[in-house]
Formats: sequence, structure tokens, C-alpha cells
Amino acid sequence: MEGSIIKGVGGFYYVSTDQGVVTCKAKGSFRREGLTPVVGDRVRITAHASGYAQIDQILPRRNLLIRPAVANIDRLLIVLSGHLPEPDWLLADKLIVQAALNRIEPVMVLNKADEATAPIREAFDQDYRLFPRIIVSALSGEGLQDLKDAIAGKICCFAGQSAVGKSSLMNALLPELNLPVGELARKTDRGRHTTRHAQLWPCFGGALLDTPGFSLYEPESFDEKLLQGCYPEFAQATPCRFPGCMHVSEPGCGVKLLLADGRLSPARYERYVQIAQDFTFRRKHQYD
Repeated sequence: MEGSIIKGVGGFYYVSTDQGVVTCKAKGSFRREGLTPVVGDRVRITAHASGYAQIDQILPRRNLLIRPAVANIDRLLIVLSGHLPEPDWLLADKLIVQAALNRIEPVMVLNKADEATAPIREAFDQDYRLFPRIIVSALSGEGLQDLKDAIAGKICCFAGQSAVGKSSLMNALLPELNLPVGELARKTDRGRHTTRHAQLWPCFGGALLDTPGFSLYEPESFDEKLLQGCYPEFAQATPCRFPGCMHVSEPGCGVKLLLADGRLSPARYERYVQIAQDFTFRRKHQYD
């Protein structure tokens, strides 16, 4: 049989097939081959009359995210909070980069619209104006239909820092789940992690992957020149003076002209420079 892994816990994998959900263990040779099934994988399994079924083959993946480990994602729903915790814009930009490199469409989601501050709304609209954007409130229901439309027919994954309301949005979309929802730590305004494992929930002709929250995400190492393709704003720039311009300190940079003309968000550009310099540093020191 073939199916999709909807959950993996403690060495057991739950595979959704045409005949229902089957509990499986991975083939022993996977470990020797360095293979690990992850949620979202399409797999071939063999059912046994007694005991657990076995995952025999992991079918080719369209993409793979490392942390959290999920596969075959169509859209990454990057959730930010309109109030508390303060939006981690750098994390959001890193998630956009990771999505672009994996050919996943990023969709920017601003939750807690019922208490969103004007500066956060303005920054959200300005910095991500070239991306699909949804403003939503899990509490009031504002924007939920837009979120459902974004999920319809797609495999989607929520991502973002803790306490921005990913589990609350899941509950608003699928009330029957009744997922636990964390509260902000009283002294630090940081979220407590509530989701302990990735799990796929079929809905709206597609599926949602609820994943553990995180406050730090480092995209996998790559040639920093690929970074430029992750910024649709840069497509508006005139050609740079020098081929291979990284748009950081080179003279005659077309992206810098966008910035000077007010056609590029200064905050978003500053975060780009930070990410570009970080990748350059890691590339130079990867063998230290």
C-alpha cells in the first residue's frame, strides 16, 4: 500500500492510506542507509497479519525541512503576532528564505488582529507587500475564511516563534482538535512550547501540519548568492555595476538605489544584510 505519514512518535509512524490509518515501523535497513521517515512523506508499506506494518520505501520528496522535520510542503504559513510576543521579523525572513530554497510558497500570516498595534500592521504590510498576506484573529474569527482558502487543496505548514497563536489558529480552523494552547511566560513575554511533535491534519481538501514552535531557526548552509533569489523586491532593481554583486558593500549596486528611492523597506534590507553576512561567515569557516 501507499500512504502519507501523518504522525511519528517514539519510533512508530502513523500512515494514512485508502484503507485507513496504519501503525508502522520503519524498515531496519533505513538506519544503515541514513534514512529517516518524516511527517508528510509518501511511503510504501507492507501490512502484516500480526504485529505492526513496515515502511518499505520513502517515495521521492518534493522538499524537506530539517527543523522541524517535515516533507512535501506546498505552502509555509509564517505566523507573526500583532501584539505579544513582539514579532521576530528576522526569524520570519529566514523562514521565507528556507521556503524559497525548498520551492515552498511562503504565506505571511499576522495573527491576533483584534489587538494588533498600528506599527506592527504597518511594518507587516510594508515589508511583505510582495508576498501573499493574511491578517487573522483566532479569537474573533477575522480572516479565517482567507486562511481556509489559502489551505484549500494544499499541504500547508504553520511556522513561527512560540505563542504567536499557531495552535489557536489550528483550533479555530478545526475545533474538534482541541489542541493545548500555551500562555506567555509572565516575566519574559516569551511563549511556552505546546506542540510536541509534527502532525498532519487533513482539511479543506488539503492538510495542515502543526509543528513545534521555535524561537531560533538557522537555514541550512548554501551559496549566499542564492539568497538574492529569495527576495522578490530585488527583481525591481536596475543591473548592478559588478556581476555577482551581493548588495551589501559593493559600489554601483542597483538594490541600494531601490533603498535610496524608497522602493525597498530599510528594515527588510538591514535583515537581508545580516543574513547575507552570516552565510558568508559560515561558508568561510565551515571547515574550521
